[in-house]
Amino acid sequence: MDAPQYRWSLVAVVAVLLSSCQPATAQKSESTTPAANSTAPQATEASLKSTRPGEDWPQFLGPEGNGTSHETGLLESWPEAGPPMLWNHRLGEGYAPPAVQGERVVVMHRQRDQEFVECFHAQTGESLWKYGYDTDYEDPYGYNGGSRCAPVLTADRCYTFGPQGKLLCLDLIQGTKVWEIETTERWDIPRHFFGAGCTPILEGNMLIVLIGGQPNSGVVAFDAATGKVLWESVGKATWDGAKTDEPGNKPYEWTGREMLVSYSTPICATIHGERHLLCLMRQGLVSLNPADGTERFHYWFRSRTHESVNAARPVVVDDTILLSAAYETGAALLKVKPDNQSFDVVWRNKRGLSTHWSTAVVHNGYAYGFSGRHEDEAELQCIDWQTGDLQWQTNGFAGKLADLGIEQATGRIVDRTTGQPVTFFGRGSTILVDGKAIILAERGTLILARLTPEKYTEISRVKFPEMGYPSWAAPVLSRGRLFLRSESHIVCVDVAKPGE
Repeated sequence: MDAPQYRWSLVAVVAVLLSSCQPATAQKSESTTPAANSTAPQATEASLKSTRPGEDWPQFLGPEGNGTSHETGLLESWPEAGPPMLWNHRLGEGYAPPAVQGERVVVMHRQRDQEFVECFHAQTGESLWKYGYDTDYEDPYGYNGGSRCAPVLTADRCYTFGPQGKLLCLDLIQGTKVWEIETTERWDIPRHFFGAGCTPILEGNMLIVLIGGQPNSGVVAFDAATGKVLWESVGKATWDGAKTDEPGNKPYEWTGREMLVSYSTPICATIHGERHLLCLMRQGLVSLNPADGTERFHYWFRSRTHESVNAARPVVVDDTILLSAAYETGAALLKVKPDNQSFDVVWRNKRGLSTHWSTAVVHNGYAYGFSGRHEDEAELQCIDWQTGDLQWQTNGFAGKLADLGIEQATGRIVDRTTGQPVTFFGRGSTILVDGKAIILAERGTLILARLTPEKYTEISRVKFPEMGYPSWAAPVLSRGRLFLRSESHIVCVDVAKPGE
């Protein structure tokens, strides 16, 4: 994301797309909940035990954290009007995707001076509980003040991380507070560009969070049950004197006021039989032993532009790790050596796949991701995992950007020369399921497609009025239900085959 003066380089006609529709039938999720309080759950526990086949989506990017679902029995194509909508709610502002555990779906949103964690019934949309707390966070670049981080759910706990740095643990069943930590008060954290934006992850009994504290508290592990700090790592000890990609690999000189964290959610993976906690910080990738936070290795990977971020999550396949970022950073593939303490750079391409915030997905040896810093230049790309070579790219629309317009009544993007609806991705998000891709375009168009190394093939497309601009959160799939989040709404549609 960019400062306002650099936000958009769109052609004049595409700028018309900035206007988005508000649905007449949306249910407003207004709150009368006082700060630091929770409403009582309404549904019975029996109704919250799911009988639908499928899996939970309890964390950022799904069960394995890589945007891939193992569900089957889904619609092969969609009706012209789209899959049946089960429910929708108008929310307060925010970019955070929801998370799903059983029949509970949790999402964060902000209304005026309060941040809310709200739990809905996944099938009916009934609000089960709503926990609120005060916030006065203001985005310095003009984006909204809502959460950027997905909730993290277990069978009985909900963990959230707000843009102002509040780390919160709630009882998932009742919506009551278990513990909380104000990270900006506890650690010396230099100001972030866009607030806290890295979703926490669970590893065993630990909740691991990219805090960004100086001098060596970039990453902190907490006891998930109590909030007690277990270890702190990454900072000056990692990056002071580290080789950069400046001419001559000029070593980095630590100043003490660096931003440490990025907006890239960490991930744990087993490589050569050992666990690696992979954190793409502002300066680059760090691999830690999650048991105690000791460093295995680090790799410099950042833009030379100051107003820049790393935001896409590292992608792991076997013993290889894909890194990708916008701002003329490009992509790199690292191969971890059997000693688990070093790596080789398989390839590095500064003009290659440049994902801004959405994470690429991998299928049969190829990576598919949205490359581009700005909406008008963004392309869905297919690259060869082993070589980084580009196989194809498309923005979803074969015509000229100047021919694009928007139907105010529906929010659909149309080709003004024909009046027909079209697909235009912008900086979209993709998940993989049952051999197909579900894509949410930046302006809310939902697409079912088939991705192969040879080509992109669109199967179905729909534009729900509730899914306006910006729709920056990746789709969430659980038990045949697809959950979508725009800046102002949450939408649930049924993509399961009838009777499945």
